Amino acid sequence: MGIHEIMIEMGQKAKEAERVLSVATTEEKNKALQCIADAIIAGTDEIIKANAIDIENGKNNGMSVSLQDRLKLDADRIKGLAKGVTDVATLEDPVGRILSETTRPNGLVIKKVSVPLGVIGVIYEARPNVTSDAAALCLKSGNTVILRGGKEAINSNKVIASIMRKAVVEAGLPEDVIQLVQDTSRDSANELMQLSGYVDVLIPRGGAGLIQAVVKNSTVPVIETGVGNCHVYIDKDADIAKAVEIAFNAKTSRPSVCNAAETLILHKDIAKEALVAIKAKMDEKNVQFYGDDRARNILDMEVAGESDWANEYLDYKMAVKIVDSVEDAIAHIYKYSTGHSECIVTENMETAELFMNRIDAAAVYVNASTRFTDGGEFGFGAEIGISTQKMHARGPVGLPELQSFKYKIYGDGQIR
Repeated sequence: MGIHEIMIEMGQKAKEAERVLSVATTEEKNKALQCIADAIIAGTDEIIKANAIDIENGKNNGMSVSLQDRLKLDADRIKGLAKGVTDVATLEDPVGRILSETTRPNGLVIKKVSVPLGVIGVIYEARPNVTSDAAALCLKSGNTVILRGGKEAINSNKVIASIMRKAVVEAGLPEDVIQLVQDTSRDSANELMQLSGYVDVLIPRGGAGLIQAVVKNSTVPVIETGVGNCHVYIDKDADIAKAVEIAFNAKTSRPSVCNAAETLILHKDIAKEALVAIKAKMDEKNVQFYGDDRARNILDMEVAGESDWANEYLDYKMAVKIVDSVEDAIAHIYKYSTGHSECIVTENMETAELFMNRIDAAAVYVNASTRFTDGGEFGFGAEIGISTQKMHARGPVGLPELQSFKYKIYGDGQIR
């Protein structure tokens, strides 16, 4: 059977399973999620063994250290996978909520009610945690899911998906509420993008190349998740101690993720003192700076070219720019931001509000790290991605964003 036929069959199975899952009770879905979490913990050794193969393959193929970190699973991270699933189980069921209700002059009662999107396709790269996160969110929100991970994590993904499929059957739901595409060639991704009639929405999660390929080539509606060219602006009225810790966390706590900061902007009045202090802290992680002329007059660093201002490094690298005012910082961010997460560090709340109101991004922070842009940190449970678009979903894509709606109209013989 060719990849086209395989993907059609997966779409058909997903549609059939959707008919069951879309009307499953909250108790049934939560039972399935708890079974998944328990099975993930029980399968720790099996998952670690498969992940070790992926890590070794990554090293042999020259994978960067930061991407290896994104890929790696150990016992603690596997506990985190399971906790992410149980956290979703504790959240309010988004299906069947009455969003609005009106009574027309003719007596018709019209209710707007939340319903699942249907079949969700997820295309992602070297992050096996997405396999369990996406499956859990889709299950709780009543959506079946077709997962297509990258070749870098295929062994890990196969084991995790197999564990989850067995667990949902144990809970009384069809195994095909969760499916994993075994083929990691470009052909399978293209086929999933063209699976109109079976897949209701496609969510890409990964680097800029993957996201743009999906947006440009998909005939299935896409929720565009975000490339994160995130900025931290240190205002002239910043508390430098706060600035050091925020910038350091935003850049180095996990540089390979989309909410990590990529550019540091400093007001000229505080630039020398703040930059020296921040650089001393960044040296703990050997962060390499790329600066404009003013930054390079303060510290020795590489020259920042035009591409550095737009670069999502996903590494221990950071661009540095010095500006004359908060307005100049806003202008720079407006030009280069991907609309993901932006931060100002300042003790001047008037300046903070100006920044918050003028910056057009999914998440805008005052005196807090951009690393908080995350479904778990926002109280949404796990998230399936961070949307940087403005239609339907923006920011962490959690349970409410995986819903559509329909109108239920109650009459008593009315005709038009």
